[in-house]
Amino acid sequence: MADFMNMMKKAAELQAKMTAMQDELEALEIAGSAGGGLVAVTLSGKGELKAVRIDDSLMKADEKEIVEDLLVAAHADARRKSEAVMADKMKALTGGLPLPPGLKLF
Repeated sequence: MADFMNMMKKAAELQAKMTAMQDELEALEIAGSAGGGLVAVTLSGKGELKAVRIDDSLMKADEKEIVEDLLVAAHADARRKSEAVMADKMKALTGGLPLPPGLKLF
C-alpha cells in the first residue's frame, strides 16, 4: 500500500509540474523568419500566433504572393522551433521517459 501512496504522490507532483510548464509555455515567445528576415512571426510556446512583421521593401502590389508565401514559411519556422522547445521541456519533465505515440499534453 505504501508503494501505491508513493505513486499517487509522484503523480500529483507530475501534474503540478505539467501545469507550471503549460503556464511557462503560454508566456514563452518564439520567433520564426523567412526570406532572409524580411518576414518574421512570433508564436507563443503553445503555437498561438502573436505577431507578424513584414519588411517595408515587400509592400509592393506585385509582390503580394511572395509575401503570402513568406508568411507561411515564417510561421512554419516558428512552429518547428516551438515544438522543439515543448519536446525539450517534456523530456526534462518526464525524466527522458518516452510518451506513448499520439499522447497530446498541450
